[in-house]
Amino acid sequence: MEGLLHYDQVIALYDPVEHRLLKTLFFIDPRVAALIYQSLGLWVLGYPEAALASTEQALSKARETGSPASLMHAIAITCLTQLISGNYTIAKAQSDELIGLAEEKGSVYWKAVGMLRRAGLLALTEKSLDAVSIFTSAIAAARSSGTTLFSPVWLSHLARACGELGQFDDAWSYIGEAITAVETTKEKWYEAEVHRIAGEIALMSPERDAAKAETYFERALATARTQQAKSWDLRAAISMARLWREQGKRDEARELLAPVYGWFTEGFDTLDLKQAKALLDELT
Repeated sequence: MEGLLHYDQVIALYDPVEHRLLKTLFFIDPRVAALIYQSLGLWVLGYPEAALASTEQALSKARETGSPASLMHAIAITCLTQLISGNYTIAKAQSDELIGLAEEKGSVYWKAVGMLRRAGLLALTEKSLDAVSIFTSAIAAARSSGTTLFSPVWLSHLARACGELGQFDDAWSYIGEAITAVETTKEKWYEAEVHRIAGEIALMSPERDAAKAETYFERALATARTQQAKSWDLRAAISMARLWREQGKRDEARELLAPVYGWFTEGFDTLDLKQAKALLDELT
């Protein structure tokens, strides 16, 4: 929440005339930068509608700047917000635009960034084989530029895709890298989701290790609650509730999920909230 206050201050202080040259100094317009990261923060904290409104404003302001770097940066981050929101059609259009713009400008870095988002979309839409192929090359390309930004995101998606293909040695290796990356890069905002995905991989494996999955889901819930990350809290609660439902613990599942779902005041047409509502209806 504290980070959002700083983004709000940037947006409030920004003057289009006085600050128009800052985009050449910092390679991105400051207002655009504040808006795109504000969108991620709002989503994580449980305000999906406000998050998506920030993505629209960010893209509009980025296009107004006439700065390709600002626009590519804006597309990259808002595409990530769309991905985690489950808006896959919009995410596809944005990843395609980013890759096309990067190719037009001859930017190897931004093309790699766009390919990571394309791979993430494929992983989330059950096209795991294509996702793994693109991730392997795109992660290498991104690393060659020296960046580690969002490494936990892409490594965990790669891990899950490998799990869906039955490649469990690779899946556990990549999820281990993702957990390590959270610590080394300090990208704590994604920590809860990395643990939740690890739990899902435990349930995919042939031995279906429910105890191991529950341990990871508990870590995800604890991390999300420590960070007041309501969207990750909801997602982890859905995973745990599904596991408990399968184990016959329907009351416990409902008691876990209902208060988390009940906290939300917006975004009820988004993917996670619709899934939570459907699960609660089933449990009731």
